[in-house]
Amino acid sequence: MNRHQRAAARRTVVLMTVAAALLLVWVFPLIWAVVVSLKTEAEVLAYPPNVFFAPTGQNYNDALVGGFSIAPSLLTSAIVSTSTTVLTIVLAVPAAYAFARLRLPAKKSLGFYTLATQMVPPVGLVIPYFLILNRIGWLDTYQGMITVYLTFSLPFAIWLMVSYMEDIPVEMEEAAFLDKASRLQTLWHIIIPQVRGGIAVTVIFVFLNAWNEFLFAVQLGGNTVRPVTVAMYNFVSVEQTLWAKLAAAALIAMLPVVIIGIAGQKQIVKGLTVGAVKGGSRR
Repeated sequence: MNRHQRAAARRTVVLMTVAAALLLVWVFPLIWAVVVSLKTEAEVLAYPPNVFFAPTGQNYNDALVGGFSIAPSLLTSAIVSTSTTVLTIVLAVPAAYAFARLRLPAKKSLGFYTLATQMVPPVGLVIPYFLILNRIGWLDTYQGMITVYLTFSLPFAIWLMVSYMEDIPVEMEEAAFLDKASRLQTLWHIIIPQVRGGIAVTVIFVFLNAWNEFLFAVQLGGNTVRPVTVAMYNFVSVEQTLWAKLAAAALIAMLPVVIIGIAGQKQIVKGLTVGAVKGGSRR
């Protein structure tokens, strides 16, 4: 190899080493959780830690069918997260289209108000939400939890979708209007197919935020609506913390989000890059 090739090879080795180190730092907590979930409670608390041990799957069995089973809470989280995601997309797509294309009265004020709702600390909303839901009888109900989740997922989804709507050439809509298409037909047949990547990205983020949410779930839920993030605290008590079962429950709770992320990987990558590509073409 000549000098330039050797320099390029050294740069490649350095970059790969740095990338491997960063990946190890990122994945270490996950590896540790897997190891802990395969130990007994006594082995978890052993000091110094046991490097060699006989793996057991009993913790996963206890997390799913034991006395502190999180299986019902997994179903609850699936219902709440899926309903929130579907309603958010149904409402956010036309709202984002309106912000991106229509000449609305007080458009800037409405846009600022929508954005400002994301600046309110969630902890400051817990008590008002509790009082409102308690007054209307929606405390510890699916409709109450989904409505609360919509209040923070909908503004986020609208502003995320607006950027994708604005990247679509106006000429495509004008051509549809010349063919006697209505505004709704144009949105359905022209706009939505062009922003599928953006919708996929929005679905992933909204679902993930709803699935992982804890503050509102623990305060506004109860025995009827108990998401998995709250149910995992069954393994934590005053006397002890069942770390092995808690790790197993956490890994089980992560699985649906991981599956969704892998299934929508291509659309996510496309959605994250389409805006940059179109923005660069305009420049």
